[in-house]
Amino acid sequence: MSLIVTSRERAIATLTLDSPANRNALSAALVGELREALAAAAADDTVRAVVLTHTGSTFCAGADLKAPPDPEAFVGLMRDIVALPRPVVARVDGHVRAGGLGLLAACDIAVAGEASSFALTESRLGLAPAVISLTLLPRVDRTAANRYYLTGERFEAAEAARIGLVTLAAGDVDLDKVLAPVLDGLRRASPQGLAASKGLVTATVLRSFDQYAEDLIARSAELFASEEAREGMTAFLERRDPAWVR
Repeated sequence: MSLIVTSRERAIATLTLDSPANRNALSAALVGELREALAAAAADDTVRAVVLTHTGSTFCAGADLKAPPDPEAFVGLMRDIVALPRPVVARVDGHVRAGGLGLLAACDIAVAGEASSFALTESRLGLAPAVISLTLLPRVDRTAANRYYLTGERFEAAEAARIGLVTLAAGDVDLDKVLAPVLDGLRRASPQGLAASKGLVTATVLRSFDQYAEDLIARSAELFASEEAREGMTAFLERRDPAWVR
């Protein structure tokens, strides 16, 4: 069964992460299918913008620890979103963890519902938000990045909007009502105007991919291969505290 469900309405292609059994974790299969769906949207001249959303109570739980993607493939996915000549809008009404925040931050616009929550849990697993820094650090307030990178604390949609991770926090308003004027604005824009405007705001991020991605991939691989990371991931899967917790 497909892990990505694609639909279309009035020039908007919606790509739905549809792997609720593992909380839409970034498995090799999901990353591959999402890259294919994005490429198809980019090749379709009738698509004005892409909405990225999810089934279930989790937008994305981060890397699938049982079937993780190749780090280069995940970096490629984030770059695909940033470089796509169509705006990508994240519609989030659930939990976002670890690598899921990198996926979210790659999007141009993000709207989060009241059920949303966010956490960078890598430091608690013996890891670090290495490759996802390519999209997160240009977007998120640096003081907030210092706090949430280091502590792994959970925060809600209003805080995500305050620090720049999401564009709009819907609060108790219906998420699709909040999203409607955003999509209407994109439908009114010309394809050329959208592509050129997106190119201006993403140019610096794309240069950082070219400059830093290889080093961050290597750093991430070293961390994943370490003894502390093995203990952290084992503890997570066994639902216990890792040995270093005091």
